[in-house]
This record gives sequence, C-alpha cells and structure tokens, in this order.
Amino acid sequence: MKTSAAPLRVTVWGENRHEQRGDERVRRHYPDGMHTAIRDGIVELLGDSVTTRISLLDDPEHGLTEEILSQTDVLTWWGHMAHRDVSDEVAERVQNHVLAGMGLIVLHSGHWSKPFTRLMGTTCTLRWRNEADRELVWTVLPSHPIAEGVPHPLIIPEQEMYGEHFDIPVPDELVFVSSFSGGEIFRSGCTFRRGKGKIFYFSPGDQDYPVYHHPDVRRVIANSVEWARPAEADRQKPFLDRYETDWFLSGAPGQGVGDADAAGK
Repeated sequence: MKTSAAPLRVTVWGENRHEQRGDERVRRHYPDGMHTAIRDGIVELLGDSVTTRISLLDDPEHGLTEEILSQTDVLTWWGHMAHRDVSDEVAERVQNHVLAGMGLIVLHSGHWSKPFTRLMGTTCTLRWRNEADRELVWTVLPSHPIAEGVPHPLIIPEQEMYGEHFDIPVPDELVFVSSFSGGEIFRSGCTFRRGKGKIFYFSPGDQDYPVYHHPDVRRVIANSVEWARPAEADRQKPFLDRYETDWFLSGAPGQGVGDADAAGK
C-alpha cells in the first residue's frame, strides 16, 4: 500500500459506554474496548505510515478539542447508545473540520451520530435486527482503493442485521452491499465528499460480536483510512469571498474576509 513521507495522523474515537456497563459479551470480545481493537487493526495493517491516538466520549470535550482535530488527518467514529451525549459544539467542530479537509470514517451505529447526520442532511435511519445473522459483504466497486485485498464476499458469521431503507443521500460511490441470512440487503460501504473532506461509512461492527478482530474488516477500515487522507495540506473550510474583475489574469487574491463580511452583513 502506498504511503507518504509524513505519517498519517489518525484519531480513533469511541463512545466506550458498552464497555463501562460491564456487558459480559462486550468484555469477552473487547477486553480493552472496541476503540483499542479498531486502533490495533489500523496499526497492524498500516504500521509506521500512521500515528494514532484514542479519544473517548468522557474525555474533556469528548477528546475532540480544536487542537486535537487540527492535528488529525483522519477521524474514525464508533458510537451507539449515547449519541445525544455528544455536545452540539463538538459535533459542529467535527463537521467543520471535515468540510476543511479532514477524513471521516463512520462505523456501524455511527450512522446516527451527530456529525454524520449533520454532514448527510438526512435522518440516516434504517431497519435492524440483532439475532446473529450471517452477513455477506459483496464488493460492487472492485476497482476502488477501499476494496483492495478484500475477498468477495467478505463473510461475517454473526452480525447485527442492518436493512433498507437506509435514509442517506445517494452515495458518491457504493463500494459494498451486504446481504443477510434473513434475506435483507443493505448499502454497507458508501463514500461521500463534503467540502474538502472525504467520508466513508462502513456498517459491520456491532458490539455483541468480535467483528473488529475480523482480518478482512480490519483491511476495509485500514484501506478507508488511507483513502480518506486529506488532499490538501491547507485546513481551511470553504467560505464566501469577493474577487475583483479579471483576478484570474492579474493574479489578485481574494479579500479573505469570510462569509459574513463578503456578503455585506
């Protein structure tokens, strides 16, 4: 896999509430937390080409301060039972960093997280059933970098069922579609671009099953982290600006005054 000279800076965000509840299945599958398993998979496959940090919901500012986000190239997000506990201020901060170029990997129940629903502009609701369905993850865009090295199909013996209709915008790219032993199908691997940032949603990964130890699931997440790398070093959210006539001939820059001033407000 291609790497750049500077390590990719990855922040793995975890809700960490199921782990705190003392659920025996979660403790058995993830004794150090789901966030640690996700981080370990990224490091296992990307090695020295990444540096990682873990941020958790109960950290100050949910571990997503302006300083931490400004030092994050790609953010992975796993949440499930405490979406409402994420402050609107931090959710907006994450949204703004994505618009400015930070990559975002949204995992499993993160479809209902505040940052993802803000960026999608839809409810992001779906159908579900947690009865240990077998999930087959079918690659529908085999040329995509996220699908590199992923078997067709990727077989997950037991998993929570997610089914259509999934209320998201039409994806920029549909990389994976899942089918379940109960007969449902689901758009399980979707890419989006918002502002300067790239987003990948990947559904496998319920807390009741050891999905984040699955080598092929780890491959998908590692591939997506590489894919979501910022395209530009400059981290600036797009904004309304005023340019003089023939700026493209004279080389004159924009005024750099920001949205409100440029609009005359």
